[in-house]
Amino acid sequence: MGLFTYQIIDRTGNTVRGQMDADHEWMAVTRLRKMGYTVVDVNPVRESSFRQAFQVRRKVGVGELSLFSRQLAVMLDAGIPLTRSLFTLSRQTLNPTLSGVLDNIARNVEAGMGLSDSLKAYPDIFPELYVNMIRAGEVGGTLEEILRRLSEQLERDKTLRDSIRSASLYPIVVLSFATAVVLVMMVFIVPVFARFFPQDVALPLPTRILMAVSGFLRHGWYIWVPALGGGILAFRTCLKSPGGRRFWDRLKFKLPAIGPLFRRAAIARFTRTLSTLLAGGIPVLQALDAAGPASGNMVIAEAVHRAGEEVQEGKGLAGPLEKSGLFPSMVTQMVAVGEESGSLTLLLVKTAEFYEAEVAAMTRGLSALIEPVLIIIVGCLVGGIIISMYLPIFTFVASLGR
Repeated sequence: MGLFTYQIIDRTGNTVRGQMDADHEWMAVTRLRKMGYTVVDVNPVRESSFRQAFQVRRKVGVGELSLFSRQLAVMLDAGIPLTRSLFTLSRQTLNPTLSGVLDNIARNVEAGMGLSDSLKAYPDIFPELYVNMIRAGEVGGTLEEILRRLSEQLERDKTLRDSIRSASLYPIVVLSFATAVVLVMMVFIVPVFARFFPQDVALPLPTRILMAVSGFLRHGWYIWVPALGGGILAFRTCLKSPGGRRFWDRLKFKLPAIGPLFRRAAIARFTRTLSTLLAGGIPVLQALDAAGPASGNMVIAEAVHRAGEEVQEGKGLAGPLEKSGLFPSMVTQMVAVGEESGSLTLLLVKTAEFYEAEVAAMTRGLSALIEPVLIIIVGCLVGGIIISMYLPIFTFVASLGR
């Protein structure tokens, strides 16, 4: 990712200069042309090789984007001009990546470019949903209200993601620690015990299995280490493909205990995003196209896309969602009532609040359930290794007694 300066001619015939981030010069040109501008010149901003070598691009989190949206809404509501507000926020933000991007956006807006077009140049920070909402606010003259809605949407999305992360972090940490302990015992401790076993004594089956596994881990590392690394790489590559992502997202819904949690979280994100878009004045079809991927699940996104196609043909939204089999009857009934009564946005908000509360309650319950299960699993692993090591000693002592 590099920084490029550009010179363009906007729709009114004025010459505009600004900066944008892009991976390559042709990508910057393509983005500008997609925005409807005539590109005059695009040049990379030259930086020293030392700075390029050690510069680390910090990611902009959802919380930081939510805070920026709320602060910008407050400043605009107070009568501060947009350009001045953007320059002020660029100086006070603690994230250097966001600070530089806001400074570039402020300069672009100052040069005559629209805010939504300026944000569109940074898709890694401002998603399509965000840009579309800002464009609707610019057209309707409700930018402050749109920014407040976006801030609330991002805050709730962050809370939802944090709930799921907190439920999954504990078992990951415990299982990682247990794996490390087992590896250390198998590689370093088991061989020490094995030296004390007489060569002419028949070892119990659990001990023989344990020693064979220990020997493979110690002497066959050139096999299992590359195999493990290759497996992880293959899994990550598979997830990046549409087919692999679709399979994984469908599998997550079928996992025991946590499958319903993933489904409720995806539905909560979808309904919350759709309500925000509709309340912001985005047309239904465009809102569905944006709200589906915002659910974070490819299976849900494809079902919503198919529902949008049927809505375009003149059908209602509730029927196609129910036909997909992915949405509970409560969701489809709320959508149907909302379509009939003209209060779809309000009922979508109520649905989102219900499922967000469900996710919070489920994460607390799973945390309480997973803790003792993990303790039992770790105890069985470590205890099994210890018992397998002491079995020959017990057998030898018993034989002496006879």
